[in-house]
Amino acid sequence: MTTVTEEFQFLPQDAALVSRSAHLPHVRRKNATVGGLNISTLHWTNEPPQYTFLHGAGLNAHTWDATILGLNRPALAVDLPGHGDSDWREDADYRPITNAAAIGGVLDQLTSGPQILVGQSLGGLSAIAAAHRQPQQVRSLVLVDITPGVQIDPKAPNPVKDFLAGPRQYPSREAIVERALTFGFGPDREAVARGVYLNTRVTPDGQVEFKHHLAHLDLFKLPTHDPLDLWASLQDLTIPVALVYGTQGFLNSSHLTEFQRYLPDAALYPIKGGHNLQEDTPSALTQALKDIERSAL
Repeated sequence: MTTVTEEFQFLPQDAALVSRSAHLPHVRRKNATVGGLNISTLHWTNEPPQYTFLHGAGLNAHTWDATILGLNRPALAVDLPGHGDSDWREDADYRPITNAAAIGGVLDQLTSGPQILVGQSLGGLSAIAAAHRQPQQVRSLVLVDITPGVQIDPKAPNPVKDFLAGPRQYPSREAIVERALTFGFGPDREAVARGVYLNTRVTPDGQVEFKHHLAHLDLFKLPTHDPLDLWASLQDLTIPVALVYGTQGFLNSSHLTEFQRYLPDAALYPIKGGHNLQEDTPSALTQALKDIERSAL
């Protein structure tokens, strides 16, 4: 069982990644109950959050630690349903439209004003659905390396799905780190080891398994989202929308052209990096978020 102290043991290293010299802010777990599910979050500082962060599939709220430390704003980072310390859904329905209901409940219970909603990958698609569902709770939307047009071909090589389709349990965390490195994940071993530690738990028989539900499911049988529905939701929004994307991420020129066709007034921010910009280049992502915040004022 991970203790609170152990959970936040990596914050000094995270702060160094974004050259933060100020003291570390107070951060704690806060939970919301939505539709019978416990949704766990990390609440940064004692002030009402201005930002709410949503992670990608197979990740958790800690993926944003360095970014939030660099941003230095009161923030809420959510463990999406089926991830981190949040409950798993019995129906294994983790589509954006389903996640949106949980996100809306979190915003209702744990925030006190419209948020800058930042979502990466699955979190970005879920952020679109959440902003459309409860627009009064969102003052601007930032998508990180995702658009509704990104479709994963089940027949094409995909390192994320291939990795998640691996063993359900491992003899040690180090075994997971070694496997992750063979897939090219993370900027270095230390970063991968941190991510694995925060995303796994030790079972009573001493085996190690991922906390998130996706590692225990057949990913090719899960419900999928309708991209046209999400494009329509995105177009309906009247708030500022920005897209931050990695130059080696999921988006290609066709995705970007499509995004600009649907949202010609949205701002685009390219960053040298991969799909998980919040882990690959948190300083650059932090600067982009600050620029976006200033431009929206």
